[in-house]
Amino acid sequence: MNEKWIFFDVGSTLVDETEAYHHRIQEMIKGTELSFDTVDKKRIEFARLGFDGNSEIIRFFNLKKTPWHPEDELLFDDALDILNYLEEKGYKLGIIANQPKDFRQRLDSWELSKFFDVIAVSEEMGVSKPNKELFEIALSFANSQPNDSIMVGDRLDNDIIPAKSIGMKTIWIRTGLSKYQNTNLGENVADWTIDKLSDIKKLF
Repeated sequence: MNEKWIFFDVGSTLVDETEAYHHRIQEMIKGTELSFDTVDKKRIEFARLGFDGNSEIIRFFNLKKTPWHPEDELLFDDALDILNYLEEKGYKLGIIANQPKDFRQRLDSWELSKFFDVIAVSEEMGVSKPNKELFEIALSFANSQPNDSIMVGDRLDNDIIPAKSIGMKTIWIRTGLSKYQNTNLGENVADWTIDKLSDIKKLF
């Protein structure tokens, strides 16, 4: 393989956000007649249609978006292992993600900073995925060509499709709501599809 750089999304890719999203839903529906199950089923329905279910339920049910709880985020069990594995294989690693300004502090708290030579996040760059400009910025920082680079992400709409549009190879990790995204976005969109980070070992 010619690929030299592997870029990762963060939420629902390196970090399990399940409890954080559940916490937010519980807070948003407090004082309403909505049940968690009703809202959860609707966000899955939106995900099946190719939308960001977590954002669409806010509009659909006219809910007020409550603060995110980063303390609920958990590093996936195999995240450190796969990053070590790829580093030992000689790959350069980067991040392309929609993340807030305190992201680097959180990256430090997860003991992940040492792995990444390039970090391109939305709040710092002033552009958000799925805008392909964020991907192009990351490649520029890495001095890498798209066809020498791979994007790993959980969302077809935010990660895989824009990365493919500029010529990057892609790995779709089906975690969280993304496992419900399907044919409305096109068959076989990603170059590879995996269910957990450790499956990357089967590819490289």
